[in-house]
Amino acid sequence: MNKKDVANFRKQFKADNDLLNIKDIFNVYIMKESSDIYHHQSQPFEMLDPDQQELFMNNFKKMLGGNLDEKLFELKFRRDVENNSQLILHQGLLSVEVETWKEQMLPIVGKMLLNRQYEKDIVVTFIRGEYRKPMKRTDEETEENSRDAVYSHPFILCSINNTQEPKKELLFDYVEKEFKYNFVVDPIINLNSPIGGFLFPCFTDNAADVNHVLYSAGKVHEPDHQFIEEVLNGEETMTAKDDKIVFEEIVKEVTGDKINTSTLSNVYEEINRMIVENEEEEQPKLDTKDVERVLKVSGVEDVNVEKVETAFKKLIDDESYEIKASSVLPKFNSKSIKINTKIANISISPQDLRYVKQVQVDGKLYLMLEVEEDTIIEGFKMIPEAFGEK
Repeated sequence: MNKKDVANFRKQFKADNDLLNIKDIFNVYIMKESSDIYHHQSQPFEMLDPDQQELFMNNFKKMLGGNLDEKLFELKFRRDVENNSQLILHQGLLSVEVETWKEQMLPIVGKMLLNRQYEKDIVVTFIRGEYRKPMKRTDEETEENSRDAVYSHPFILCSINNTQEPKKELLFDYVEKEFKYNFVVDPIINLNSPIGGFLFPCFTDNAADVNHVLYSAGKVHEPDHQFIEEVLNGEETMTAKDDKIVFEEIVKEVTGDKINTSTLSNVYEEINRMIVENEEEEQPKLDTKDVERVLKVSGVEDVNVEKVETAFKKLIDDESYEIKASSVLPKFNSKSIKINTKIANISISPQDLRYVKQVQVDGKLYLMLEVEEDTIIEGFKMIPEAFGEK
């Protein structure tokens, strides 16, 4: 799934949407002390009152929020495992009877509890439904009759949420005219901050992809690797932050940890060009040959594919590993590059990096910024000075 696919699916979670039909909801309550299922219950989603439906809809949207490779991760299922989650979920997807579907979801919960002690009671919520996506209209079709031709996507979505202790409150009773201590013993299910979840299957080019699952982490850049490998049986994944670190370390290895700002700016611009040119297709990835080419066209001297391959092998065990271009690129049109010095910290956009230079004058290092107009400090216009002038 690309970010457009995820965004389109996420925005379907709203009331009175005829393109989204949530059939059943299945809640499983897990006790922290014993890591056992204390209670589970299912019912048709439409039987929930509107306020409850809205709470869950917002919860699902939050679970699907965030950027790919930062909070959301498309995982490929591993085949070399027993009790494979791909098979369990696929059977659940094809189940007609509610009881059969529940029986397929409980083993997923069982995997969660196998080697995990949760710090709080948690609630695992499963829904199953159908997402209907209209096909593109032809010139003769109106918006209304285009709804007759749709792509149909059955899905299972899981959201995992913590519970929290209810607040102890002091109330004032208007009738009795007295203050009362109010304490509710029932735990509150925190639907505002899901701690994980997943969507099965993924949707690619308007078709279901049952070989992949979309996993959602509780926090950005912090995927639960145990959940990914042991519960979902997904292949190991790298975050965008990991990709960026790997790319930077490879460049350091090849350049000897030294590079000027104009060359670094060229590197970012070349990667940005690759992304823009492939905007309508799958986002580009960088293998050893791509990294070599990017560095060469950016002006890095004495670079060859052997050097890049050596750097790759030093950092990554997987010879087929490719770096996602979007992960290593600082956000253009934003001050996303940080320049840290003892005197001051500066933030600039990647395309402006070429206007920054480190120069040496009389044995001292200076950070020089090329500007096109007078610089204003606290309302005062600076007077141009020659280098070395005191």
